[in-house]
Amino acid sequence: MSHKKIKVGIAGTHSTGKSTFLERLNSRLTENSLRTGHVGDLAKAARDRGFPILTEHNFESTLWIMAEGMRQEAEAALTSDVILVDRPVFDALGYLYAALEISGRSLPDRKLKELRLIAGAHAADYDLLILTELDPAIRLGEGRDGNQDFRVAAAEHIRRIAERETLAPVILTSRNTDTVLEEIYEKTIGLLA
Repeated sequence: MSHKKIKVGIAGTHSTGKSTFLERLNSRLTENSLRTGHVGDLAKAARDRGFPILTEHNFESTLWIMAEGMRQEAEAALTSDVILVDRPVFDALGYLYAALEISGRSLPDRKLKELRLIAGAHAADYDLLILTELDPAIRLGEGRDGNQDFRVAAAEHIRRIAERETLAPVILTSRNTDTVLEEIYEKTIGLLA
C-alpha cells in the first residue's frame, strides 16, 4: 500500500450507529492488513476532565473537544493507513449550537466565529465523511442523554454545518448500513491505491 493516509469521519447525534459502523469498517480494513487508528467520541473524556457536555456544552468544552480531536487525528496518522474518526471536529460545534438552542443561552459572536473557523478549516481534512440520520424509533444507548429535543437539535445542527461547508457526506440510516459500509470500504481502498 501507499504512504497516503486516509481519514474517514462519521458525524451525527448520539445513538445513531456511529461507533458500531466504525467497528465494522475497522474489521474490514484490518482483514486486508491495513493499519487503522481510531479517534473516539471525546465528550466523555471532556466530562471526565470537568468540562460540561450535552445540554451544558459551552465554549471551553467545545474548544477542548475540537483541539483534542485534531491532536489525536494527527497522532493516529503517524502509524496508520486509515484514521477512523468517531465524531469529526465540526460535530462538537453542532452539539454546542444544540445546547445553546435548548438551554436558551448564547455566546459572544467572537467566540462562535472562532469555533466556526476551526470547524470549517478542519472539515476539509476528512477524505470520506459519513453523516448518520436520526431514526427516533431506535432506542437510545445505555447511559445516553434522554432529552429527545436536544438529540434532534444536535442532529439538525450537525447536518446544517455539513451543508454549509459543502461536505457532501454519505448518509447512513438504520436501513442502509451494509450498503454504506461496502461503499466506504471500496472508496477507502480506492483512495489508498
